[in-house]
Order: sequence, then C-alpha cells, then structure tokens
Amino acid sequence: MIELNRVSRSFTVGDQQVGALRDIDLSIAAGDYVSIMGPSGSGKSTLLNLIGLLDRPSSGTYKLDGGDVTALSDEQQARVRSEKIGFVFQSFHLVPRLTAAMNIELPLILAGISPAERKARVEKLLENYGLTDRADHRPDQLSGGQRQRVAIARATIMHPAVLLADEPTGNLDQTTGKEVMNLLEQLVEQNVTLILVTHDPVIGGRAHRQIHMVDGQITGENKSSAEL
Repeated sequence: MIELNRVSRSFTVGDQQVGALRDIDLSIAAGDYVSIMGPSGSGKSTLLNLIGLLDRPSSGTYKLDGGDVTALSDEQQARVRSEKIGFVFQSFHLVPRLTAAMNIELPLILAGISPAERKARVEKLLENYGLTDRADHRPDQLSGGQRQRVAIARATIMHPAVLLADEPTGNLDQTTGKEVMNLLEQLVEQNVTLILVTHDPVIGGRAHRQIHMVDGQITGENKSSAEL
C-alpha cells in the first residue's frame, strides 16, 4: 500500500543543507500496524509528514496504492489526503470555537457530504466513542482524553485507509493513554493501516512492526511476538 524508495528530505538552514531523512526505503502493507521510534531529531515526524502528504521529499519516490504521489500537484495531493489519510496529533488540533460534534463533522463539510449523511455519521461516531453527552461541548470544556477521542473521530469519519498518529498519548496520563491506544488498535482490527510515531517504547512496542530511526535513517526493525 505504502512504498518509499530512496526517499530523502533536506532543509535549508542559513547557508547549509540539513538532511532530515536520508535514503529511506520502507514498505507498509494494507492493515499493518507500525510504530516509528527514535530520539528527538531522528526524522520520525518528518517521515510521517511525508507519508501523510503534508510535505514532499527532496528526492526519491513515494507510491500509495500503487500510484506515484510525489509528482501530484498540491491540489491532487490534498484530494488524496482527504480521501485516504486521517491524522491524529499530540496537541489534538481541534478548532476551539467549534463543538465536539462540529469538529468531527468538519471533514464531511469540506468534502461536500449532504447534511443528512453528515448528521448520521457524526451521531454514530459520538456514540461509538462515548461522546454523545459531550457533543455540544467546546474543546476547552473537555478532558484530554475526550479531546483525543474527538480528534480520532474526526480523523476517521471519512473512512480513511491510513491513519497517522503523531505522539497521540503524549499529552495524556497513563490510564487515558491506554484507553486511546485501545481505540486506535480497534481500527487496525477493521483493516485500517495505523502508523504511529512515538518516543515511548511501551507504546511503540504494542505495534506489530517497530521501525527504529536515528539521524534521518532507518536503523532497524522489530516485530511483535504475535507477528513472528
């Protein structure tokens, strides 16, 4: 499903070129559950941004569902992103002035989904994630765990094939973090491809595959015992 071939990404800092990613080769099949781990500055978030079409490689190719997406225009990439990829972030990235229900509904509005279908989908996800009684609450009226559940609902309401999670438990206590991970892993059981960036070896170790990065390169991979 996802295939990166010799992907590199560099940035200009002053008069120098800084390499954030160097010759990344990575294949991820549909339904995989992958964690990307490494110290700060290892390139893991840059890699996630490239996979999510939020950034472009400086060199190399990225194929998604067999098609080369590196050559697509910004508009074409945005369309692929909205149809196939969902995002969950450490800081939730909810719109402060919108209620929980409205935050979840936002991708459907942008996609031109009819009001009746939007209402039905939002109500179903609010129920699935235990948020029905918080539907009319704004983010500042929700707990951290509730905000992350809203973020997951928003990320999945378009039924993406790929879900990218960047430190999704980073702002949560341990108990709430486990609850959020359980929700994400339920999506894997529905054949969603989950790619998780984390610095936490316990969280990362839950994935079926663990990719290790240092200095912009993949240095190794482990598989969970359940996958061996």
